[in-house]
Amino acid sequence: MHSDRMKKGMHRAPARAMLKATGLSDEDIARPLVAVVNTWSEVTPCNLHLRELAVPLKDGVRAAGGTPIEFNTILVTDGIAMGSEGMQASLMSRETIADSIELAVRGHCLDAVVILVGCDKTLPAAAMALARLDRPGLVLYGGSIMPGRHHELAITIQDVFEAVGACAAGRMDEAELGEIENSACPGAGACGGQFTANTMAQALTVLGLSPMGANDVPAVHPDKPEQARRCGELVMEMFRRGDSARDLITTDSLRNAATVVTATAGSTNAILHLLAIAREAGQPFDIDEFDRIARETPVITDLKPGGRFMAPDLFAAGGTALVLKELAAAGKLSDTATCTGQALFASFADVQASENQQVVKPVAQPFKPRGGFGILYGKLAPEGCVIKLAGHGRLQHSGPARVFDGEDAAFEAVQAGRINPGDVVVIRYEGPRGGPGMREMLAVTAALVGQGLSDSVALVTDGRFSGATYGFMIGHVSPEAADGGPLALLAEGDTVTIDVDARTLSTDADLESRRRHWQPRPPAATQGVYARYIAQVSSASTGATTAFPFDQVRDKTTAKPAGKAAGEFAAKTLQGA
Repeated sequence: MHSDRMKKGMHRAPARAMLKATGLSDEDIARPLVAVVNTWSEVTPCNLHLRELAVPLKDGVRAAGGTPIEFNTILVTDGIAMGSEGMQASLMSRETIADSIELAVRGHCLDAVVILVGCDKTLPAAAMALARLDRPGLVLYGGSIMPGRHHELAITIQDVFEAVGACAAGRMDEAELGEIENSACPGAGACGGQFTANTMAQALTVLGLSPMGANDVPAVHPDKPEQARRCGELVMEMFRRGDSARDLITTDSLRNAATVVTATAGSTNAILHLLAIAREAGQPFDIDEFDRIARETPVITDLKPGGRFMAPDLFAAGGTALVLKELAAAGKLSDTATCTGQALFASFADVQASENQQVVKPVAQPFKPRGGFGILYGKLAPEGCVIKLAGHGRLQHSGPARVFDGEDAAFEAVQAGRINPGDVVVIRYEGPRGGPGMREMLAVTAALVGQGLSDSVALVTDGRFSGATYGFMIGHVSPEAADGGPLALLAEGDTVTIDVDARTLSTDADLESRRRHWQPRPPAATQGVYARYIAQVSSASTGATTAFPFDQVRDKTTAKPAGKAAGEFAAKTLQGA
């Protein structure tokens, strides 16, 4: 056992003495010591209930012969930070959470790990930490919030953001906005659509890091505590088998996860996170995988933000298992290992769809013929970018650039009614380094929806989008503007053309003639965690991680990746031009 290094032998008496001060007995200490890492916080409904959920989880560990040791870590809540400077901390928190889990487990020589997660960044951070630690471990998602109600309609936090835009446009009064605000979030649980948390909860199940069905159970459902207990028992089974999280995170399981994300029109943040998880696990997996998978995989669920239903509706219909069963029947998945010791296909073989369910369709009868996102290159994105295709059917758009240096200026313009149909809203200097932290643009995109512009404008940014975003939106543009990427050279009124079939984001403007006049901005921070993040973070096209050593290290004076990626960069740049 790893923990023997800390607890065994005469010279470890001081360590045992301190463990006994916490209430552990000699028998407790002799057992495998299992880290129960909690992301509980009272700042958000997403993680509010995780303190209580840890109790049956630890009971399961004890019942299966282990001794649970609980830790807590931080989180930054996207829904609260959205639209403010606090949103800069969101993606950075993914790295801090993963780092803190690694440090706590390694620092105490613990034998296995169970991680309780809720809000968006806690899910990928958990998987990243397990990949680093390479020891028995799994993840339990706290579950979705239940729908709110407004005039007998089911609503989510997405509707609150969109109501802000509607109110600014005069399509709703402040009294109704207040009613929606007061009823959208009825209690504990993460945001209810196929936004980032629920998207990543499914991805973790498909990667094999969560047992089938456990993440689907809503936060306040009476079955959730039993799922927690089951996870406590399962981690001990993993320990006895000698299974590691790295045994589960493979190129095949990553492709499966990407397939489910696109088949459910899930959050584009999953692209960033799966790239980061692959990198931590040392698995070959790049951004182009997502485009290939999306072109071959239709959307087979009718989930918000582009559809009608929410995560609790999917749970009632048959859950993630039903989605996987349909995809496997069409030959879209590989059979891979899971944390239960059971193969993936066996884990959903017995699922039955609920009677008259309307949430999931067969692959042959999809809601949309192609997946929920695409990867584009071209003159404006030599390293690539991500287009979100959920909620609309457009594959081309061309229009004048409306250029804003930062989200706040763009939001002000939208709220003031200065954006017109046909425009391409460009928000730059919001990338991993430039933001810093790659803020999500939900305030802007929801305001466009609220003003009735979502079907007639496009948005392009080196930042990213909330899972609740829908419309013709392009994010993760790389290289980012802060690195001298092409967005930094774009001017107001330049024509921007988006072509999904051709995989291009382009302009006819002579950008290079402007380069000699461009000056990099001073860094947004010169001390503390923000400054360290700016100095270390990789391109969004490789997951925006701070992991070392980098397999692709950027030359930040030219914004070009060095080493083995240089040839690919040059080829894609020439092709895009």
